[in-house]
Amino acid sequence: MGVDSWSRYLLQEKIFAIGEDFWIENERGEQVYRIDGKAFSLRNRFILEDATGNEVLSGESKLLTFQPTINLERGGQPYATISKRLFTFLHQEYDIAVAGGETFEAKGDITNHEYAVNGPAGQVAQISRAWFSIRDAYGVAVAPGADVPLLLAAAVCIEEISERERERNR
Repeated sequence: MGVDSWSRYLLQEKIFAIGEDFWIENERGEQVYRIDGKAFSLRNRFILEDATGNEVLSGESKLLTFQPTINLERGGQPYATISKRLFTFLHQEYDIAVAGGETFEAKGDITNHEYAVNGPAGQVAQISRAWFSIRDAYGVAVAPGADVPLLLAAAVCIEEISERERERNR
C-alpha cells in the first residue's frame, strides 16, 4: 500500500509564532483537529482538540534544555516525548518515543518539510510541502492504522523546535 492511499492533513508553518488557534484540515478541507496556539505562545503548552472540542493530546515544551524536547500527555498521563537528536550532521533527526511503547524516527529535510517518520514496522507518516499549493503549508500523510493525533502533534512539535532553533541561530 503506497503513500497515495494514506490519509492526508494540511498544517500551517509557524503556527505558534502567530499565537492563534489553528485548525488542521483533512484532504477534503474539513476541520478535524484544532491547536490552541495562544496557550503555546504564553505558557509553552498546547492542546490538540478534535473537531468537537475534546482534548486529544496536550504538549509542553522543554525548549531551553540542552536537548530540545516536547512532552505529550493523553488523558492527563505521559504519552510521548518528541526530542531532537543531538550531533547529527547535515540534517536534523527527531525521536518520537511513546511511553512504554514504540520509538519512531523522523528523518529527512526537516527544514523544508520533506521527511518521513519510521517505526519498528516501517514508515507510518510522510511530511511534504509538495501536496498543497497553499503558501506556508505542508501536508502530513498518515498510514492506515497509525496513531493520527500522535503523528500530527509530532509534526507540529518538530516544526516548533526547528523554528525556534532557526531563530536562535540568526
